[in-house]
Order: sequence, then structure tokens, then C-alpha cells
Amino acid sequence: MRSSACAPSSLRSAADEADDPAGNATERATVPPVSTGGSWGSGAHDGPSDGDLVAAVVDRSHDALGEIYRRHGAAVWSVATQVCPRTAQAEEVAAAIFAELWAHPGRFDATRGGLRAWLVAQAHSRAVALVRAEAAVTATPPSAEVEAAAHAEALPAESRRALDKLPTVERDAILLTYVGGHTCGEAARLLGVPEATIKSSIRRGLLNLRGALDAEGVSR
Repeated sequence: MRSSACAPSSLRSAADEADDPAGNATERATVPPVSTGGSWGSGAHDGPSDGDLVAAVVDRSHDALGEIYRRHGAAVWSVATQVCPRTAQAEEVAAAIFAELWAHPGRFDATRGGLRAWLVAQAHSRAVALVRAEAAVTATPPSAEVEAAAHAEALPAESRRALDKLPTVERDAILLTYVGGHTCGEAARLLGVPEATIKSSIRRGLLNLRGALDAEGVSR
């Protein structure tokens, strides 16, 4: 099963495209997530930029990796704990994210967004994959409602508030597909409703979401 997540700008785009006559909005669950906001304090810092720090990590600077952790470790930990039901799982995710950055710093592309956004995206994807893998082993997958709530927690506050204004079935259908990466068929099985209901709920939900995102000031 693929795992993907939806940035607030992507929710904005999806909502704006909901009346696409081709109906493409109900078929795709798509793009990487963005930062959920704050690290420690306001996120402001002195010294080298994040890009300079990543370049130093490429040159194997432990000090640079430590400074990246100081700046963004709390944001990664926050997402990991929101998705993972157990502290040990969150610890595994957070450690893996910075180990991966140390091993492959060149995978960060500053032209596609900030470092915190990228780290949070990696943390969310890894946490979702870990929870799903362990659930498959134990044969006790989380309920659709619990999974949808976990995906919502990885979104910025204004996007969560906009989604909370939707009827529950529309909200959960959007979260499971656009944020959680499920197909419409998978979401239908998780929620125990026909696939046609999921598709119509997504379409109505995206149309309703447009106004809610406008009210929260979320733009493309």
C-alpha cells in the first residue's frame, strides 16, 4: 500500500479542483506533507542557514547534524508521537530520520522546500508505515477513525480547523485518501461504506473544504 500525505497547499489545490469535470480529484491521493509548524520557541535561529548545515553534513560534520537536531528535533518528535501510539515507536522514527539525514544528506533538495518541512514529511511517512506494518503483524489495525485522526494531527492547525468543519464521513474520506494515501476502495473498506459513497463524500467534502480553507486563510 502506498503512503502519501497532503500539504495545506495541496488541500487548497484539491478543493479548488473539486469541480473538475473529469472527476480527477476523487481518484488521487498525492503529495508530500509540509511542516506542522513550530520547533522549539519561534523557530528563529542565528548562525548558518539550514542549507549550509546540510552541506556541512555532506562533509561529515557532527556539529552541523547536532545543530539541525537542535532546530528541528522537536518538530520531528511531535509528528512521530502524534502518529505512533507507543513512545518506543516514536523514538524509532525520530532516530531513523536523523540517521537517514546523516547517511544520505544529498536527498534533501532545498529547491523543493525547507529542511523542517522535509524532515517532518519523512517523519510522518515513516511513522505511518511503521504503524501499519506493526498492525499487519498483530492483526489489530487501528480503526479508520483513529487513523484519520492521526493523519489530521500531522497537518497545520488551520488545515485541521477547516477539515473539522466538514461532516465526519467527508472529513475521514479526505484524510484517508489525500493524506493517508489509501485508494477510494481501501477507504471504503476501512469506513464500511460503498466505494461510491467515498467518491461522492470526497467530492462534496472538497467543495465544502474550499470555503473552509478560505475562512482559515489557507491559499495555494
